[in-house]
Amino acid sequence: MYGWIWRHLPGPLYLRIAEAVVLVVGIVALLMFVVFPWAEPKLPFNNVTTQ
Repeated sequence: MYGWIWRHLPGPLYLRIAEAVVLVVGIVALLMFVVFPWAEPKLPFNNVTTQ
């Protein structure tokens, strides 16, 4: 999958590296601001009790 993405990025090497960094930052931002807040109430990690 990563090879396919790398082959389809346009431009010389330095531009491909910059585009790959932008893609990774965009995916991380999407996960942090959309996916994780949506999934957080559904996870059991907040229901911790000690005795």
